[in-house]
Amino acid sequence: MFNYKTFSRGISVFILAMLFILPNFAQQNLTRPRASQQASVSQRVGLTDITINYHRPGVKGREIWGKLVPYDQIWRAGANENTTISFSTRVKINGKEVPAGKYGLHMIPTEKNWTIILSKDNAAWGSFFYDESHDQMRFSSTPTATDFQEWLSYTFGDVTPNSSTVALRWENLSIAFTVDVDVNQIVAENMEEQLTGLAGFGWQGWNQIANYYMRNNIDVNQALAFADRSIGINKNVTNSFTKAIILESLGKNDEAEVLKKEAFVNANENDINTLGYQFLFAGKIDNAMVIFKKNVEMYPDSWNVYDSLAECYAAAKDNDNAIEYYTKALENAPENQKNRIIASIDNLKGS
Repeated sequence: MFNYKTFSRGISVFILAMLFILPNFAQQNLTRPRASQQASVSQRVGLTDITINYHRPGVKGREIWGKLVPYDQIWRAGANENTTISFSTRVKINGKEVPAGKYGLHMIPTEKNWTIILSKDNAAWGSFFYDESHDQMRFSSTPTATDFQEWLSYTFGDVTPNSSTVALRWENLSIAFTVDVDVNQIVAENMEEQLTGLAGFGWQGWNQIANYYMRNNIDVNQALAFADRSIGINKNVTNSFTKAIILESLGKNDEAEVLKKEAFVNANENDINTLGYQFLFAGKIDNAMVIFKKNVEMYPDSWNVYDSLAECYAAAKDNDNAIEYYTKALENAPENQKNRIIASIDNLKGS
């Protein structure tokens, strides 16, 4: 049976509840564009990614430094939420190591030197809740005058294989600092980590890391251990020659010479050629030259061995020998290679 009183009481409770709920709904803001829009900029140095996330206020006719952004006060180095800077690996700033991670980026502007702060707290709103006890590091930088910049921006410049400059630009000032990366060590550590996976079951990865350690003077004895591990999986001309070069760097020339002779015993033309190019592309022209000459000695009827040796001579700036061996290669080269070889000869004659 329909109960009017119960129904009426239920309606009353519903209406009362809505009176409390509706104002809360009304207070929710719909998403709209912000005056200071979000931006992000990244730069890779070696294997390290550096990323800055920030919001970009505009000058809009205002006096910025010492006015809108007061001197001697903590500033969020942007607008809205924390400006953040993240590093995918450890880096160094001003000679001090900074662990991988994301940091809140704050600054204290002055009329002269500024203080730049990396805070372990990266999720605060601006600098309003900044706590000095959360600092990862502080360092100083001197701003420089620059062309007028309406919208605040962060840029990367002076990029080298091991470093990059980070610069904030706004109004008529630029404030910059340099991030340094120990690329060789990080690459080596990354290789070692990869070799704990599937790559560790093959000889190639151990040979590659042995070469990397040797070429970059990281740890020659460890390079030798890596080469031995590669040889233990599958001895061939490539890893044997790698070990021979490492032995030479350790002053063990007699052992190296024996290993070089052994290396070529069962090697085929393609294996030797590939090995030669590995050294050539690594800038080890003398080693590449030895290997390419050995290939000519072992496979004198192949046009390709002369072509590769010619390329090595060209890299060594020995144009006369390069032309001689390109010409020798041209005698038996297939039709689809002749135009390239002729062009190489013409370029060498014209240089």
